[in-house]
Amino acid sequence: MPLPLQKPLIACLDLEGVLVPEVWIAFADKTGIPELRRTTRDEPDYDKLMLGRLKILDEHGLKLPDIQDVIATLRPLEGALDFLGELRAQTQVIILSDTFYQFAEPLMRQLGWPTLFCHELVVEASGRVAGYRLRLPDGKRKAVASLKALQFSVHAAGDSYNDTSMLAEADRGVLFRCPDNVAAEFPQFRRTERYDELMSALLEK
Repeated sequence: MPLPLQKPLIACLDLEGVLVPEVWIAFADKTGIPELRRTTRDEPDYDKLMLGRLKILDEHGLKLPDIQDVIATLRPLEGALDFLGELRAQTQVIILSDTFYQFAEPLMRQLGWPTLFCHELVVEASGRVAGYRLRLPDGKRKAVASLKALQFSVHAAGDSYNDTSMLAEADRGVLFRCPDNVAAEFPQFRRTERYDELMSALLEK
C-alpha cells in the first residue's frame, strides 16, 4: 500500500503592493490624473475599476506606451528582492496578479523571472488600450484551488480586495501592508507589515 502523500508547500503572492509599486498609482502621479490612483485596495469590483481606467485613458488620449514608459522607471519595493529570493530558496512561489503581461515584463526581469499568472490587454495598432481579457474570472482563487487539487499545501499573501478570495481558498491567507479598510473587513487573515513577518507567516507550519 502506498504511503500517504506529504503535501509540499507552495506560496502564492500578489504582485503590486507586495513586491513592486502600484502601476496605476505611479501612472496617476506621472500624468496628474488623480482618478487613476484608485486601485483594488479601494474598489472591490475589478471590472468596474478597469472600465473606468480605460475610459480615462481615452479621455486623455493616453496609450499603452505612455504607461509602459512609467513602468520602466519602477523598481521592486525595498526589501522585496531579498524576501523573494529567500522565499524561493525554501519553497516554490507563484505570482498571482491582476496585472497584464504588457505591464509585467520589466518588473519580472528585475524580480528574477518568477512564475506569473496574470491577464492580457487588448491593444490596437495605434497603442490604444481597447479592452482586456481575463485569464478567467476569479482566477487567483481558482489557481489556488487547482494547486490544492494537485495536493499542494498553499499559503497565499496579498494586500487588496481582489486578493481576499485567494486568501480564503488557501490553506493559509496573509495580508501584507493592506489598507485599514481591507483589514477591518477581513479580520480572519493575519495582517503583516514587514517582510520578515510575511516570511514567518508563509513558512511556519
